[in-house]
Amino acid sequence: MIDAYALPRLFAGATNRPLSLEDHERVFAPTGEVASLLEELDASGLVGRGGAGFPTTRKVDLLRHQRGHKFVVVNGMEGEPAAHKDNRLLSTNPHLVLDGAEMLAQMIGASRIAVCVARDNPTVVNHVERAIHERARRNLRGPGIDLHTPPWRYVAGEESALVHWLDDNESLPQYRPGRPHILRIGRGPTLVDNAETCANVGLIGRYGAQSFRSLGTAEHPGSVIVSVTGAVKRPNVLEVNLGTPLANILATAGADPSPQAVLLGGYGGAWLSGDQIHTPYSNEALAAHNLSVGAGIVAVLPRQACGVAEAHRVVRWMAHESARQCGPCAFGLPALADDLLAVVRGGRDGVAAIARLQDRCGVIEGRGACRHPDGVVRFVRSSIEAFAHDIDSHLRGAPCAGARAKQRFLTVPALEHEEDLVWE
Repeated sequence: MIDAYALPRLFAGATNRPLSLEDHERVFAPTGEVASLLEELDASGLVGRGGAGFPTTRKVDLLRHQRGHKFVVVNGMEGEPAAHKDNRLLSTNPHLVLDGAEMLAQMIGASRIAVCVARDNPTVVNHVERAIHERARRNLRGPGIDLHTPPWRYVAGEESALVHWLDDNESLPQYRPGRPHILRIGRGPTLVDNAETCANVGLIGRYGAQSFRSLGTAEHPGSVIVSVTGAVKRPNVLEVNLGTPLANILATAGADPSPQAVLLGGYGGAWLSGDQIHTPYSNEALAAHNLSVGAGIVAVLPRQACGVAEAHRVVRWMAHESARQCGPCAFGLPALADDLLAVVRGGRDGVAAIARLQDRCGVIEGRGACRHPDGVVRFVRSSIEAFAHDIDSHLRGAPCAGARAKQRFLTVPALEHEEDLVWE
């Protein structure tokens, strides 16, 4: 019997340069014949690694029964500023991602694969371009693979915005009243999965569902790539088994072992208190705290940081990154950022701003053309709860030490004409 734990994982053979197709086929040599890709995918229990956690087999089933010229889109945009996992994967094992994309295309009957990498990351673009060229020389059959390079923006990585860009050269999210919803390029039904999900499909197609389920938990199987940022020696990208205690992940990453709080799921996610970091890193365990693994981002905030000031910086940037195609994004998100700034500055204006924040979150939630404003509302509500002590200090006119020191721990790209906060 093959030892499933000994089989290659997502970063097998990884060095400081991407594996060539020849090396890829040597490292990821199949150990036997997989009877049915669709059956193995279904048995694996794989859920998408892009953030939503949607079962991959349900997406495939939905697209299999559609007619027309179908597409598979590999989302390697990595719009989260704190995320580096797709860049790392495409820079080390791009052929594993392309394996999975070809298998998905085979299962749904797609004739073209579109691989999307932000043009702002020319190194990764070059790695993927070379990998596609290697495959084209080796195999003239199967779906065609095209590389696309949209501009980098937070919303550009949202799947409907990405399909909109491929279809009409505009990175605008599409209104989707419910899911599942079939996205289309022209009239062609389109399956979108992020790079990590495709790589896992590649592993399942080579080694089967049993191998995949040998890691992780019964409800959330497999391994996951995690970007660890914030109070760490340097940003880390780790592959970990789902169900690993979060404290172990932080220790491996060289993070602060006793943080104030940990942000999970990126800037549309929520905070886990520092005294709960022994929680297993899996959806079923995190659900008890109204959290999920999400996009595999762990941002560590130390005890000396000002949580409310960090929250303001994130929300201000998220407001700037919105598509501005509906009221909640165009007006609601900047208003949330302004209210958080008032809280940071404290005093009577801050007290009034806290009440407004609660009201505005209720008005904004569920009313956007996409899920972007809902993610910001989730982050704001979580920040108010997690940093209640800091907020109380600011409102009393005695900002916390972290605010006075203006320390920064969360990765937030600079805004044009950005000005420093005025600390009163």
